[in-house]
Amino acid sequence: MRDLCNYTISLFLTSALVGFPLGCRRGASDEAIAKDIQSKISADPDTKDSQVNVAAEDGKVTLSGSVNSQTAQQKIEQITREESGARVVDDQTTILPIVIPVGTVLVVTTSQALSSKTSQAGQTFLAALAQPVSVGARTAFPKGATVSGTVVTAKTKGKIKGEGELAISLTSISTQGHTYQIQTNVLSSTIKGKGKRTAATTGGGAAGGALIGGLAGGGKGAGIGALVGAATGFVGGAFTGNKQIEIPAESPLSFALTAPLTLQPPVR
Repeated sequence: MRDLCNYTISLFLTSALVGFPLGCRRGASDEAIAKDIQSKISADPDTKDSQVNVAAEDGKVTLSGSVNSQTAQQKIEQITREESGARVVDDQTTILPIVIPVGTVLVVTTSQALSSKTSQAGQTFLAALAQPVSVGARTAFPKGATVSGTVVTAKTKGKIKGEGELAISLTSISTQGHTYQIQTNVLSSTIKGKGKRTAATTGGGAAGGALIGGLAGGGKGAGIGALVGAATGFVGGAFTGNKQIEIPAESPLSFALTAPLTLQPPVR
């Protein structure tokens, strides 16, 4: 009986001593896995700016923290799954929203002609982004994204008296199946008296914009006006005759956001 008891105690102690270093080795292995993944994330150009924490336990790797884009998130998952010893991946990372600040300039190209004579207040027009919109290193909207705008005011100029006016602003941007409502300054141009013209930008136009187009009868490329600097307004000109304000199709226009725009990340 005593021999059996001694044997049992000996077997228990042996198992405990053998199991202890195995547990230590497993812990060290988990630590090595986490450290290697973290190093690869920091070295990869697509993920190096991500604020991600990596933890490993018994081959299960848990990712937490924030990333700048869905591309970075997917790349981090790929790096983790390719790691030797990572059996299960629990990705708890979140994508940071993109916040486009007030004053961001949107350069667009009109898809149709607009005129003080033929356009109507409330009319919708389409345009396309001529330049991508980025916040830091992150692209919020790519070049070519569809932009919608509205005619705020459209008044035709009479032959003898009365003034002509055309004012427009942007209302939304669409890309990748999503439409975002926006607020921008109003670009306007007015013909007064005997053909004298003024142009202005309103609604938070400190960041400015440029209303560039042709004047009917004034020759292709005759400018309605261009905003110079942050607060100088439109550079005006003068002409005579019964001419209307016209923006031909494919005219470049610049608007500034008067309210910030937040782009939430896609739902996983």
